[in-house]
Order: sequence, then C-alpha cells, then structure tokens
Amino acid sequence: MVDAFNKPAPQTLDLLLSRRSASAKTMTEPGPNREELGSILAAGARVPDHGKLAPWRFIVFEGEGRARMGALLAGVLAASEPDASEVRLEIERQRFLRAPVVVGVVSRVVENLKAPEWEQVLSAGAACQNMLIAAHSLGYVGNWITEWCAFDRKVLDRLGLAANERIAGYLYFGTSSVELEERARPVLESLVTRF
Repeated sequence: MVDAFNKPAPQTLDLLLSRRSASAKTMTEPGPNREELGSILAAGARVPDHGKLAPWRFIVFEGEGRARMGALLAGVLAASEPDASEVRLEIERQRFLRAPVVVGVVSRVVENLKAPEWEQVLSAGAACQNMLIAAHSLGYVGNWITEWCAFDRKVLDRLGLAANERIAGYLYFGTSSVELEERARPVLESLVTRF
C-alpha cells in the first residue's frame, strides 16, 4: 500500500549517492537561511528513535554566536595551556567562523529499558546524517566534525551539557568555494556478506 508517508521517491537515491563532505575551511556564504535551517533541523529530528526519547538536541551557532564560541574555545585553551601561542589561540577564535552556520548535535542518553544506550547514541548519529542530507538537498555543503572541542569537558560544561550528554558532532553548513571532488569509496563487495 502506498500512502503519504510511503511513496516512491527515486530522486532520493540519486541524492544519497551524490552526497559528499566539503572541507569547512573552504566554506563560504551563503549558508542556510532561517527557514532552510529550520527544515534541516526538522530532518534531524525525524530519525529512528526507539522509545520516543529524542536522545539528541541541537545547538545552533550562527552570526555572532560563532565568534562567541571561538572566544570560549580560546579561553578554555588559554586556561589549560597557558603557554599556547597567539597563533594557536587565533585558530580557536576562528574555528566556528569557517562556515556560515554550525550545528552542535548533542547526544543525550537517558536510562531506559526499552532503548539501550547504544541505540540512543546511534539515533544522534542518524540525526547528524539526516541534517547533512537535508543540507545537500537544499544545495549546501556540509561537514561533520568533532575535533577537541567535542570532547573537552570544560567546553561541554560552558555549553551547558549535562553529565549524560556529549557532542556527537559539529555540523558545518555553507557553500563550497571550490569544486568538490569525488573520493575513492570502499568496494561494496568487500563489506557485504550474506547469511
């Protein structure tokens, strides 16, 4: 039976097979506008979610928020590495300015007998992938990055993450300033077994 939620969309397969990451360093304006970003976030929230726990949430860094995040990172680095060079501190100040929009995907695990921790973590990963695909469908490029600021507890505390939360990734969205190149993909036959 074909209904509104289950109808053929062969163009979706073409989209999936053409998706690729772009370097955050080569991203430029424009990035997704407020309406487009809303669609990207909505796509992120439509992932498998055993137990309807919504084991993820999103932190949007855009406009001046990107510079505030850079100042936060430089401050954390300076406190933990007092001898950090000014060049290194400036790299941190600029980190979230590489793309017009950055979304932090927070993986939030709650104790639940029906949905083990691993399923909840995977759901957050699926949210990341859905958002990358949604951005691609709107003509933007994306990159899923963690880097040190996804794992440093001082950064996570300053972002307001609870003890049961961690960063699944920072998703950078924008327009590529260079032509994207296809990369070698694994040979599918080497990854598939049949039982």
